[in-house]
Amino acid sequence: MKRIAGLIIERSAHMGVEVPDAVAMALADVLQRMAAEPQNLSAVRDDDEAVWIHVVDSLSGLLVPAVATAGNIVDLGSGGGFPGLALAAMLPDVRVTLVESERRKADWLRRAAGAFPNVRVVSERSETLAREEREAHALVTARAVGPLPVVLELAAPLVQRGGSVVAWRGRPGADDAVIAREAGRQLGLAPTPDVHVTPIPGVSRYLSVWNKVADTPDRYPRRPGMAAKRPIA
Repeated sequence: MKRIAGLIIERSAHMGVEVPDAVAMALADVLQRMAAEPQNLSAVRDDDEAVWIHVVDSLSGLLVPAVATAGNIVDLGSGGGFPGLALAAMLPDVRVTLVESERRKADWLRRAAGAFPNVRVVSERSETLAREEREAHALVTARAVGPLPVVLELAAPLVQRGGSVVAWRGRPGADDAVIAREAGRQLGLAPTPDVHVTPIPGVSRYLSVWNKVADTPDRYPRRPGMAAKRPIA
């Protein structure tokens, strides 16, 4: 585990993120638990590759000021726990909510989050949580959740005015950007310039950052599944 922790520290430092030894060990433990889990949490089985794809990619979010300074965070579709657990480990004073509707994955997240007292796991759809905690959070993150308009609809009702949404993306095409901008307009979100990071050598990542500038209309979120079935715009 020390070797994996060393890789986390070294590779994150190349990206400009300094990871304390204790945090690196905690995240290395999460990776080992994930690899040993019977249910298929990730197609990545190699330790070295998991450091890049799960941990370092997640920690690239700390290069976005809205993430590094967030008062609280909701991570949508947390799955195996990234980026939520990685951000929680690096931001111990920030309350992080992991949202995962699949019960088996949510149970895994509760076990994996045992070392992180600032983590809460919610086993329900984000649309349901948005009705219970509407516009109550400073930041929503989403990694590998779906097309950007879908992410924005799921995230916007959870974010308070003045808060932000950050989505991990590949470089969007011009048409995608136009569609996402229109979806954001309807949801009370305004885009800011993408943050370009290279957490993995040779792989560009664009963190799409949206600020909450107006209240989200009451009709959002629509009923569960509609955001993906009939995306805004």
